[in-house]
Amino acid sequence: MKLDFEHIQSAHCESGVTSSLLRKSSLNKITEPLAFGIGAGLFFVYVPIIKINNGPAIAFRTFPGLIFKRTCNALGIPVVRKKFRSKEQAENYLKQQLDEGNPVGCQVGVYYLSYFPREYRFHFNAHNLIVYGKEDDNYLISDPVMENPTTLTSYELERVRFSKGALAPRGQIYYPKFNGTITDEQIKKAIKAGIKRNVNQMLRIPGRFAGVRGIRYTGEKIKKWRDKLGLQKAGLYLAQLVRMQEEIGTGGGGFRYIYAAFLQEAHVYLQQDELLEISKLFTQAGDLWRTAAVQAAGIYKGRIGSQEDFNLMGDYLIEISVLEKEAFLALKNIKWH
Repeated sequence: MKLDFEHIQSAHCESGVTSSLLRKSSLNKITEPLAFGIGAGLFFVYVPIIKINNGPAIAFRTFPGLIFKRTCNALGIPVVRKKFRSKEQAENYLKQQLDEGNPVGCQVGVYYLSYFPREYRFHFNAHNLIVYGKEDDNYLISDPVMENPTTLTSYELERVRFSKGALAPRGQIYYPKFNGTITDEQIKKAIKAGIKRNVNQMLRIPGRFAGVRGIRYTGEKIKKWRDKLGLQKAGLYLAQLVRMQEEIGTGGGGFRYIYAAFLQEAHVYLQQDELLEISKLFTQAGDLWRTAAVQAAGIYKGRIGSQEDFNLMGDYLIEISVLEKEAFLALKNIKWH
């Protein structure tokens, strides 16, 4: 059983899954950048009291599942999402959807993905892929971050669908329940809704741990890590930041590039020239995130490590905070035609 499905490599798993599952109904109009932007995927949060892989919880994207949910909601498309207690029920439901001709998204753990390079496998349960068929005991897998489609045995797929730990997927399956055609007017309306939501979550979210304030707060904390934590532990914390930035999907820098591409594609639909100028600010932010990652790597690999090096690292994030605040304020102040 193999559904009529085209694998397309993407920069980020969930936005890639979203665009792929909506490709047919949108006549290929919902690209990865549009899915990411409509789904308000750009975010930042630093939660020091929660530890993941022995480092603080840091995220550069919204909570797993929200990009797909928000994109479909903004387009007026119903979503089916199910979790399971029973592994047998989870597989039976998957087979049922494939029999009915529905490719489905699955949330999985990374650690036991047999086709991932070993150095990229660690305990992270918010990866997304598409199952689009089964041949003998092999499920056909479209993993957006891979160049080509691949397969997992029924045991391997069950293992990653029911991986344990934080954000355990519990066999989660999701897909759009829609047989119509997405119109340009739906896309225009969804773009505006996505921008408004992303502005709110980066500028107006309360507290000091999230949004542009969270980026600044993290930069200020990094300057104190060397004395507070010691060089070795501070280096591990920076390694965690880089891991979440560059290895989970497309990370901090890459997400900013995707959002810049979203604004460029949004301009095609909305003809608001401000979008092109603001897009440049997000590209600059992406460049700075990448520069910060290089600085952090130098520290945790032991090439550098003075207090001045930590100060520079913190200053990069403070500069990014200023830049992203400017960009989101500009989006907030657009007078839509």
